[in-house]
Amino acid sequence: MTATHIWMRHEVRSTERRAPLVPADAARLTAAGFRLTVETSPQRAFDIDEYAAAGAEIAPAGSWVADAPDDAFILGLKELPDGPDRLRHRHIYFAHAYKGQDGAAELLGRFTEGGGTLLDIEYLVDDTGRRVVAFGYWAGYVGAALAVLHSRGELVPPLTPYRRSDLDAALAAGQGATTALVVGAAGRSGQGALDALATAGIAGTAWDKEETVSLDREALLGHRILVNCVLATSPIPPFVRPEDLQAPHELAVIGDVTCDVTSALNVIPVNTRVTSWEEPVARVGGLDGVDVIAIDNLPSLLPAEASITFSADLLPQLLQLDAGLTAPVWSRAADLFART
Repeated sequence: MTATHIWMRHEVRSTERRAPLVPADAARLTAAGFRLTVETSPQRAFDIDEYAAAGAEIAPAGSWVADAPDDAFILGLKELPDGPDRLRHRHIYFAHAYKGQDGAAELLGRFTEGGGTLLDIEYLVDDTGRRVVAFGYWAGYVGAALAVLHSRGELVPPLTPYRRSDLDAALAAGQGATTALVVGAAGRSGQGALDALATAGIAGTAWDKEETVSLDREALLGHRILVNCVLATSPIPPFVRPEDLQAPHELAVIGDVTCDVTSALNVIPVNTRVTSWEEPVARVGGLDGVDVIAIDNLPSLLPAEASITFSADLLPQLLQLDAGLTAPVWSRAADLFART
């Protein structure tokens, strides 16, 4: 029987430091009989020699396009390169293509043309619909931390990856009380956001579904910091509308962790663009507006911690690929793609 082949690609985004599979878990995968290829990457937080020591074959960055066998699973995190026009492999990554985001139709068309399959990590779920692997905790942690630092005037671009100890020290060193609200507080991202606020000495207000069914907009706008961690799967009333910024409010900074800014499910419609490490803050609403941080790879600012947690969650799912796409978590993801 031919070994199941997983090919971990280089990330084309220059600010992407994370790895979906860390060397320690790569060793567990190869020990289980999987064939693993890992591409070299100049920015990955883990050295390529560690993957070689774990039993992986090493390939040049981007070589999956021409060299990966048709039956290989191509594993990544963020967006694919612009080419090829036809995608023939089974790709495991965060595609951001099922909510009508910019470029979604074109991406899905590349899979259709090439006969490939998208296995979107965001939609790897258990029998209850809960995601089995996510960067949520660290996304929430970093998103809230950046919002706090910006509110203090301490966020200096361009951003570069932090060591956890340095980020926590910066949060703890700040002076002065402030008010902060985390929406979606019961989830992974929300818990991470609340923990970051606690590190900064801020007792964050925690809202979840119960508090947003009948939104108290006045109370929301009465906080200085808003951290949005809501994962909307169907339209819900927006949290901050353009007209809200025309009336008196206390809101100064929004950390949009969910970052659905190009989707119809955007609950922060005052902002319509992703921000970046180079320009992390977007001013919206004019002089009486707010500053929005909407970085879509927040966990990459704590790449080692985020990768270790994520890889530990992903490994049990990868080990099920020795039976193809028959395991429920994978068959559900494949069925979702087939229905698009």
